[in-house]
Amino acid sequence: MLNSVFKRKEDEDQLRDEGRLPPGQSLTQKFPVLHYGPVPSFNPATWDFRVWGEVQEDKQWTWDEFNQLPRTKIVMDIHCVTRWSKFDTEWEGISVRTLVEQGVIALNPRTKHVLQNAEYGFTANLPLEIVLQDNFLLATHFNGEPITPDHGYPLRGVIGHIVDQPDLKTPYFWKGAKWLRGLQFLTEDQLGFWEQAGYHNEADIWLEQRFK
Repeated sequence: MLNSVFKRKEDEDQLRDEGRLPPGQSLTQKFPVLHYGPVPSFNPATWDFRVWGEVQEDKQWTWDEFNQLPRTKIVMDIHCVTRWSKFDTEWEGISVRTLVEQGVIALNPRTKHVLQNAEYGFTANLPLEIVLQDNFLLATHFNGEPITPDHGYPLRGVIGHIVDQPDLKTPYFWKGAKWLRGLQFLTEDQLGFWEQAGYHNEADIWLEQRFK
């Protein structure tokens, strides 16, 4: 037990020295479960994913169709506003940036913001410029396995920090919505669930923008 505690502290100090541990954060080897409300059920026969708003054409995919979209894998560090950080996590899913680059989603010129819409009316907002970066993903898998129900199965938004791309802005992990069902593209920002409850709208991990 003591050996594991000392090893965690040693790893944490190394990550801090490398500049990977943001201020106010602690290393965790676990993956804590945090969300508001119950875990929704999933029926692949009725599940769909929508894209609408400031796009040239609304889109809607069934679960089978969604899984035929181009897929990508990324490795990144994730940081929760409750002060835990988890490093070198591997995610697989659909990149919004890829969908836009390949013309699957065609944005209107004045589009500036994205609202993630999830089960039970939960929402999470991000600027379009972040949604179109490498560190935002519509994720179906974590470390090679389907995401568990507690962590957002079958689909969640994931936002993190990629070590070799220092210019990417990294918001806290709540800015990726669990049990995701659609993306609404907007010309003006619209606060998500936690932002309406008093959390910081930008949520930059390096500036400790936890609450407004």
